[in-house]
Amino acid sequence: MDTIWLTGAEWLAVLRIGLGLWWLESWRHKDRKAWFERGTGITWAAGIAAKHRWSAVRSGFDSVVAPHPRTMAYVVVYAELALGLGLITGFLTPIALVGGFLLNALYFTLMIHDVAEQGQNSMMALMTVVGLFGMSWQTWSLDSALGLF
Repeated sequence: MDTIWLTGAEWLAVLRIGLGLWWLESWRHKDRKAWFERGTGITWAAGIAAKHRWSAVRSGFDSVVAPHPRTMAYVVVYAELALGLGLITGFLTPIALVGGFLLNALYFTLMIHDVAEQGQNSMMALMTVVGLFGMSWQTWSLDSALGLF
């Protein structure tokens, strides 16, 4: 593989780190006090799920998320932090990539009406697939340093 400036493996590491920074920014800009104390994030998502065109999304949200709004707020917020840190440092990278893909798929499905959200989540999912199948943990990662994967 011919590349400019960096090797192919290094470019994949750049992609992985960039995706991690995207997840970290998603975590950083959340008003955690509002999410945890007032439940704003889950309340917002509940309003979207209630009007969703697919009944599976409505019923899934009502059965999984709605009964546990506080817990789900913590799951969402700290999943984004864990994904960001895991991808930036390259620690447990394949697990972070699969988890990130699943979270993007959930976000994409919930926000099927919002073109901006569709674009963001489809691009993050694409980066995830490239990072996973390109084995982006081979360079500049704790996984590589520790001999994992």
